[in-house]
Amino acid sequence: EKSSGPAGKDKEELGAGEKGMACNCDTKACDCHKGQANYSLLYSTDLLPSKNGEGVTMTFLQDVIDILLQYVVQTFDRSTKVIDFHYPNELLQAYNWELSEQPQSLDGILLNCKTSLKYAIKTGHPRYFNQLSTGLDMVGLAADWLTSTANTNMFTYEIAPVFVLLEYVTLKKMREMIGWPGGSGDGIFSPGGAISNLYAMLIARFKMFPEVKEKGMAALPRLVAFTSEHSHFSVKKGAAALGIGTDSVILIKADERGKLIPSDLERRIIEAKQNGYVPFFVSATAGTTVYGAFDPLISIADICKKYQIWMHVDAAWGGGLLMSRKHRWKLNGADRANSVTWNPHKMMGVPLQCSALLVREEGLMQNCNQMHASYLFHQDKHYDLSYDTGDKALQCGRHVDIFKLWLMWRAKGTTGFEAHIDKCLELSEYLYNIIKNREGYEMVIEGKPQHTNVCFWYVPPSLRNMEDNEEKMNRLSKVAPTIKARMMEYGTTMVSYQPHGDKGNFFRMVISNPAAAHQDIDFLIEEIERLGQDL
Repeated sequence: EKSSGPAGKDKEELGAGEKGMACNCDTKACDCHKGQANYSLLYSTDLLPSKNGEGVTMTFLQDVIDILLQYVVQTFDRSTKVIDFHYPNELLQAYNWELSEQPQSLDGILLNCKTSLKYAIKTGHPRYFNQLSTGLDMVGLAADWLTSTANTNMFTYEIAPVFVLLEYVTLKKMREMIGWPGGSGDGIFSPGGAISNLYAMLIARFKMFPEVKEKGMAALPRLVAFTSEHSHFSVKKGAAALGIGTDSVILIKADERGKLIPSDLERRIIEAKQNGYVPFFVSATAGTTVYGAFDPLISIADICKKYQIWMHVDAAWGGGLLMSRKHRWKLNGADRANSVTWNPHKMMGVPLQCSALLVREEGLMQNCNQMHASYLFHQDKHYDLSYDTGDKALQCGRHVDIFKLWLMWRAKGTTGFEAHIDKCLELSEYLYNIIKNREGYEMVIEGKPQHTNVCFWYVPPSLRNMEDNEEKMNRLSKVAPTIKARMMEYGTTMVSYQPHGDKGNFFRMVISNPAAAHQDIDFLIEEIERLGQDL
């Protein structure tokens, strides 16, 4: 047998002990896996399923794991950088990232692994606050490694028996936590909250007009959907993708705390009906992206019931609070929704990606999406076909996102998630209490945080005595981006900023990282002041 090496030359296949491997055993091709590999002489063709490739494979994978474990340990070390920032052109020029015709030796492959992690953002670092998804859970990480090793697809029980069953068990538990009797209903894990919201809109349209599946939008009246002006952009994106159009998404006013105003929702529904439009979908938000606001779900549910409109709750960010006996009241009324988006990869700290769309009516997803592909979904299989879940998904290939959530839930229990969520909300209140009356800080919205979002301006000494006018706001809007750029160049911490409505750039602090502690909040404040005092 021969395998192809560098420059396409054939080389006789040798045992692991003969080529690139050295150990203290007497045998020529031992299985001790303790040898020192000369990776400059080894290629991917020397790994399994290559003949006698077990030893090389074990050594190679152990070296990869060593790289990963070193990165994991560094992630939680506060003395390390969150980011080793380089501008795109610098990073492109620093290394050869191009793909080539000829194979690279395994020493090059290991170097690629090290380089990729060297410039990766340590999203599990205690001082990484940049996104809603932060943290690095050890059990979740182990589960992700196992998932990749199993390397299967979620469309049938036939090829993913355990994972399909775990999805069934976990989705049922999540529906119970929403408050649907006995966990009844349906659901699926999808590639992120935007796709879960798209599913909700798709199913709501099918529920009202099932003929759309065959005849398309041309057979339907003009549909309109409603959501808060503070809602996630994915609601509009879903309307665009489904051919409903962004102009058909009516934005409802929010109050000063970011909550949807029910009276404005009802007014706009009546107005739409009078203009000959058909309201079919209301998307309430439980935990808005910027303010962390929770819409008044009970009042919204009353309106949806009155006008017979599908009620969806986008709880991608806030759904995790259902785990907390102290905070779950913020989602009161979610049990009256027709569908709920919930992203465990956000507040619950499950590794990306892990997003669920939960539907109250069982069978609706299947009827909406199934296409009866005969080569996959045979009707004469020897097991219960209800576990072949692939036909209710838009995807054919579907990644296994369930195992990391299920294994973490087993490891933590619901009480473990509850403790994590309560701690993160306590940390956000700690930050708020420090800065609300501190010189140089102005709150964007008054009052205690609703979620872990804390929105504020840092006002440098040069601006503190200025009148509150347009010029001050224009100058203040440049402060957060400048401090953020300096943070990234020093690599000390990361926190997000954005404008919102008529408000200039402000910091949006969010806490979902289980590694974060009071000292990291203190550090953030000191770092903002250090980096911004001269502005």
